[in-house]
Amino acid sequence: MNPETLSAPTPRTLVIASRESRLAMWQAEHVQAALHKLYPSCDVKIAGMTTRGDQILDRTLSKVGGKGLFVKELENALADGSADLAVHSLKDVPMELPDGFALAAIMEREDPRDAFVSNGYDSLAALPAGSVVGTSSLRREAMIRARYPHLGVKPLRGNLDTRLAKLDRGDYAAIILAAAGLKRLGLGARIRALLEPDDSLPAAGQGALGIEIRADRADVAAWLAPLHDPRTAAAVEAERMVSRALGGSCSVPLAAYAQWRDGVLHLRGSIATPDASRVLRADGSTRATDTASAIELGREVSQALIAQGALDIVRALADAAPSPNTPPDAR
Repeated sequence: MNPETLSAPTPRTLVIASRESRLAMWQAEHVQAALHKLYPSCDVKIAGMTTRGDQILDRTLSKVGGKGLFVKELENALADGSADLAVHSLKDVPMELPDGFALAAIMEREDPRDAFVSNGYDSLAALPAGSVVGTSSLRREAMIRARYPHLGVKPLRGNLDTRLAKLDRGDYAAIILAAAGLKRLGLGARIRALLEPDDSLPAAGQGALGIEIRADRADVAAWLAPLHDPRTAAAVEAERMVSRALGGSCSVPLAAYAQWRDGVLHLRGSIATPDASRVLRADGSTRATDTASAIELGREVSQALIAQGALDIVRALADAAPSPNTPPDAR
């Protein structure tokens, strides 16, 4: 779409709210460059900020409030008008946005796969019994425990550089990260192996960038419209519908991944107990022509998982999870 076709006048200034990690700033700068290309006369600025998710590194996300910890401060900036848009890794965006906010654009997806990173081994299968693998994701933890029960799994928090530093100093034999982040930062050489979806089904939205705005900012929505990729949006909306239907959060080992093949959208969903003693899977497909069709596919796959007992897993995990406000020494 050409900017001249947009109903709103060309913007003079746009402010992007972003976390301050190196990867988050790359993502914001990526959007900044795209907007500069569309609107050469626009002054596009980035307002970096630290979120609670960046500050709390001694506990897993599932124990401190989940994915929303990475977006709340950015939403506050949107709400008070100090920023016009916020750029998120879509897998970090809660399935239900607060009232008054909307995803205005979903950009073309990077590699959605998980990546195996190690300084001494070429794959998970090559790790000796008792080796410790680091991950911040219950989804990845369940995958490892199901396929490689002889390995140990320990939490891994921090930004991408911090996680790699922990690997390099020997805290872990290997770590599992999102391939997209490594590739975006020019760290693709650190990837020893890519985990195919058959082995490690990605999280909903993994590899995609979402741009959030205030729902009443029709002008910003119009300016962002050229950045929206309909095929990626259909795929990730199907995935997010699975997660939404099952109350997806950091406390649930839930995966959902949709991909296009020959004009057909194929969706797979999976939910497990953290120890992988129970793993449920379902899949479906549609010749989705719009986002509504993709969302309906997500409903069908989520219902298939529910029919297998997925909500029993969700309820059990919710009952076992401590309150985010529980003091660490009481957990």
